[in-house]
Amino acid sequence: MTPKNEDKSSWAIGGTTMIGLGVGLIFVKTPLVMVASIIIGIGVGLVITAVLGSLKKIN
Repeated sequence: MTPKNEDKSSWAIGGTTMIGLGVGLIFVKTPLVMVASIIIGIGVGLVITAVLGSLKKIN
């Protein structure tokens, strides 16, 4: 098990949420697209975190 300060897989959730927010700001005139892009960003971050976590268990 890696120490907390070496595990960067949780950064994927925050990073993709920020990407989703940035994409949502492009479409700020349609609030539903903005909310959808944020939710998609969180979802992608969760998937990336799960994949990185399973890869670390294999190695």
